[in-house]
Amino acid sequence: MNKKSMLLLLTGAILVSLTSCSSFLPSKKQAAKTPAPALKKEVKVAEKNQSVLKTFHGIASWYSIKTNFGRKTASGRRLSNGAYTAAHKSLPFGTKVRVTSLATGKSEVLRITDRGPYVKGRIIDVTIGSAQRLGFHSRGITKVKVEVLEWGNWKYRQS
Repeated sequence: MNKKSMLLLLTGAILVSLTSCSSFLPSKKQAAKTPAPALKKEVKVAEKNQSVLKTFHGIASWYSIKTNFGRKTASGRRLSNGAYTAAHKSLPFGTKVRVTSLATGKSEVLRITDRGPYVKGRIIDVTIGSAQRLGFHSRGITKVKVEVLEWGNWKYRQS
């Protein structure tokens, strides 16, 4: 056997073995039908039932990896477009907040991991993924209610 026929035979064997293995992997439709773990739902319910420590009203905007120029956030973490995180000027890193879009009524619990926004009149920057889930991505900004749920790693107690 010459080198060309040996190479063709080997390539064919690899292709056949790959196609036979692919039947063991779930298809995209099967993966989409797989239910989300119950634990995540329980965590979200628990976060929604947390007591509100402070409430702010104002304008929110969104930012992304592109507008952040791919830099790390002020807390040192990498920014992810779909992450449940936000930027606030003064709240400590790790603070949980519930952001509610007053235009759509949708809300989401986010964690403060960055500083900003640096535009006058805005109180919070959320990731582009959060903006899409809250329903204001196409507008760029929206009026929101921001409820502080947990202050840093400990619950804030007012005296």
